Amino acid sequence: MSDHGSVGVAGLGAMGAPIARHLAGAGWDTVVFDRNRSTVDEVVGAGTRAAGSAAELGGCDVVLVIVPSDEDVLEVSAAVLTTAKRGSALLICSSVTPETSRRVEAEAEGAGVAVLDAALTGGVRGAENGEIVLLVGGEEAVLDRVRPALQPWTKAVHHLGPLGSGQVGKTVNNLCHWGQITAIVEAMRLGRSLGVEPAKLRRALLDGVAASATLAQLELMRFTWYRKDLANAFRMADGVGQDLPVAHTAREVMEGITVAGVAELFEGPASY
Repeated sequence: MSDHGSVGVAGLGAMGAPIARHLAGAGWDTVVFDRNRSTVDEVVGAGTRAAGSAAELGGCDVVLVIVPSDEDVLEVSAAVLTTAKRGSALLICSSVTPETSRRVEAEAEGAGVAVLDAALTGGVRGAENGEIVLLVGGEEAVLDRVRPALQPWTKAVHHLGPLGSGQVGKTVNNLCHWGQITAIVEAMRLGRSLGVEPAKLRRALLDGVAASATLAQLELMRFTWYRKDLANAFRMADGVGQDLPVAHTAREVMEGITVAGVAELFEGPASY
């Protein structure tokens, strides 16, 4: 695959739109689709081409599916597969269950289309900066073939195993992420109640074993997807009979954590 092949992007939300821009900026023929026409128009202005339907993405060498839900992934993938050319690859970049990835693969097999689950980590800032970390499940040879189409918008690509492994990796990542957020906010609130400013506490903790990207960047995060992320984790855990007590706590605690509240915690006046 050359650096000037074609990539389709289905879903132009907070992640898909910047990914499409990075691809177009790197010289890829980038074809985009989203139900929101104004979003499409904005991305087309960055050098991409608009598709009138998801099915029109089927002519691309690689198609990235970055839509909100399992149902959306199944619907969009089915449309793409009606026109997909043999030898192309479809990458499921949404957060879904491994079962959804396997359903898409079963439908794609007859069309001669390879499927990878390629879960995104790094958040909106990672997408905007072209620094997504990609967690991939599926055939490693297929991943190697499509790597050039991933380079403009990723900083690392990890192959974790067979199809579905990328979604497992994303779920494990999410459990660590939301668990850290709840623990950090709880600890910082305690520190503030005991008379130490959270901003000073953080600077000190970043020099020790509690240091993490989450601690360093907490007030830059949006806290958007915790309900969906944790619901996926519970669904997967139920399938293997494992309880997730920390995840249950995180889901409850996240209901009381807001962007405004975290901003006030680190930037506002201390209240003792």
